[in-house]
Amino acid sequence: MNDPCGQYHTFRDFIECGATQANTGLPNLPKQPDTYNALAALALHIIDPVMDYFGGIELTYGFCSPELAKHIKGSIDPKRDQHAAHEVNTRGNLICERKGAACDFIVPDENMLEVAQWIVQNTPFDRLYFYGNDKPLHVSYGDEHNRAIVLMLPGKSGRLVPKVVTAERFAAMTTEV
Repeated sequence: MNDPCGQYHTFRDFIECGATQANTGLPNLPKQPDTYNALAALALHIIDPVMDYFGGIELTYGFCSPELAKHIKGSIDPKRDQHAAHEVNTRGNLICERKGAACDFIVPDENMLEVAQWIVQNTPFDRLYFYGNDKPLHVSYGDEHNRAIVLMLPGKSGRLVPKVVTAERFAAMTTEV
């Protein structure tokens, strides 16, 4: 757990960073060796470059085991969000067929739209979910390298509604989102 995961973090940082894990005290440990490799690739290709450019970040959500997912209130989607990395269900099937790994983070004192735009322009991310200028980003790294950008916008009911945008449109957005 204390082994390096990228240049600036340990595996523990990506495994014990969520509020639910802290509140439940669940070990939240990956069981699949490929999960550790995916977390290291996420750190190397996405998180380390962000830290090199912007400085420190705060990881708010990282790896999520099936046991931990049962305790998370709100809407999560383990089959798609890559927080389960390469973990398998009780039938031995991948929880998220996309593989790879994901984390959510915020850069203190930075506009997160500017951080997200930098990621889009400078890293080989798979998916990026943007929730707002002052909210954590969700970013993943995986084999597909889809470079999907999803704005999570409040709908009429107040619930967040995903809207996929192109990299060109996202780059042209202003900090007034």
